Amino acid sequence: RLRIPLDPAPQAGARRTFTVRYGGVPADGLIISTNKHGDRTFFGDNWPNRARHWLPAVDHPSDKARVEFAVTAPAHYQVVGSGRLAEETDLGDGLRLTRWRTDAPLATKVAVIGAARFAVEYVDEVAGASVESWVYPQDRDAGFFDYALAEPVLLYFVSRLGAFPYEKLANVQSRTRYGGMENASNIFYSENSVTGERRAEGLIAHEVAHQWFGNAVTEADWPHVWLSEGFATYLTALYLEHTYGRERLAAEMAQDRGQIIAFHARTPLPVVWEETPQNLLQLLNPNSYQKGGFVLHMLRYRLGTEVFWDGLRAYYARYRDGNATTEDFMHVMEDVSGQDLDAFFDQWLRRAGHPVFEGTWSYDAAAQHLTVALRQTQDGPAFAVPLEIGIYTDEALLPRIVVADVDEKAETFTFDLELAGAPARVVLDPHVWMLMEADFGPR
Repeated sequence: RLRIPLDPAPQAGARRTFTVRYGGVPADGLIISTNKHGDRTFFGDNWPNRARHWLPAVDHPSDKARVEFAVTAPAHYQVVGSGRLAEETDLGDGLRLTRWRTDAPLATKVAVIGAARFAVEYVDEVAGASVESWVYPQDRDAGFFDYALAEPVLLYFVSRLGAFPYEKLANVQSRTRYGGMENASNIFYSENSVTGERRAEGLIAHEVAHQWFGNAVTEADWPHVWLSEGFATYLTALYLEHTYGRERLAAEMAQDRGQIIAFHARTPLPVVWEETPQNLLQLLNPNSYQKGGFVLHMLRYRLGTEVFWDGLRAYYARYRDGNATTEDFMHVMEDVSGQDLDAFFDQWLRRAGHPVFEGTWSYDAAAQHLTVALRQTQDGPAFAVPLEIGIYTDEALLPRIVVADVDEKAETFTFDLELAGAPARVVLDPHVWMLMEADFGPR
C-alpha cells in the first residue's frame, strides 16, 4: 500500500500530480518466459486479478479506464498492445519505444502488452477495424492460415451485434496459460493453437465474441462472470449454426448439456452465486460457460430469434464501455420483449439445478389422443418450462412438434393428433432447446 499525505490540504478544485516509480521482476501477471521455439517472450496475462503483480491498479472488473502502454524494449522484439499504435521510435543503442493507447476504457483483466519476435500479417479491414495476425516467425505460414479465420467471425458478429468496439483485432500466438485470452483488441491464444489445420475456429469465435461481452460490456462483479463467459460460449454456437447449419447448433448444445449435468452432480451451485470464491479461477467452470450459454439458448427460444438479437444489440448499446449486472441484462431483455422475465432468470441463474423428468407416453388410435405423463424428480420445487415433444411417425421424416407447458412436479398432458398410425417414437426436446434430463418411453 502506498500512502500519500496531502499536507497542506489542497484548495478546492486544485490539482496535484504524483509520479510513482517502481520496478522488479513480476511474480505473475507479466509472463517472462521462452516460447516453444526457445525464443524469449513477454506476455501480459492478467485474468482474473493478476494485473496487480506488475501494474499499480484497482484490479477489479468494475474499475475501467483508458490505458496507454509505453514499452521500451530491444529493437529485435515487436510489441503488441491493447488499442491503437500511437508511436514507434528507435531510441538508439538497440532500443525501441512502442506506445499503444486505447480510446475505450478497459478493465485490467483485458489490458495487456506482448513482446516477442513476430511475423505480422494485416489480413483486412472490417468495419473500420484492422484484422491482424501476430505469430512466431517459425509458424508464419500455418499461423497466418489459421488466424485468418478471425475475419469471417468478425464480419458475422458485427452484422448481428453492432459496431466492433476497438481499433483493431490482433490475433496473437502467445504464452498465455489459457487456451485463449480475450484481451481487448489483441487476443492472446495458446502457442499450440497454431496447427495449420484451422482447428481453433470455435476458440477464435469465442474470444472474438468476448470483445463485445466481457470487454466492452463488462460484468460489474465476479458473481456475474456468466455475462462474459456464457455469452461468448453461446455466441460461438450461434456462429457455428450460421456457418454449418442448425444440426451443428443442436450438437453443440447437446454436448454443453452433458457437461452441465455432470458438473451439477459434483457441484450443485447456481450460476450467479453471490459468495465470490477466494480463488477466482474456480469461476472457470461449466456453470459460467456452458450453463450460462444454455440460459441464453432457452431465452432465445422463449423470446424468438429476432427479438433475442434485438435484445443483445440493445444491451450492448446501453452498457458499452461500462459495467452491467445480471439484473441489468434482464431489464434490457424485458424492455425489448415486453415480457416479465424475473421468474425465468430466477429459476435458471439464482437456483441450482435443472428439471429431471421421468415419464411415459401412450397413443389411443381410436380417439387419436397422445397422452404424456411426466414427473419432475429433482430436489426442490418444479421448474416451469415449455417442453417440446416430438412425434415421429416415420424415422425419415421430421417430427411433429407439440408443446407441454410444464410447471408442476407431476402432470399429464393429452394432445389431439390425427396420425396415419401409432407413433414410431415420441421424444422429449428433439431439437435440444431445454436444459433437462429425461427417462422417457412408451407406457
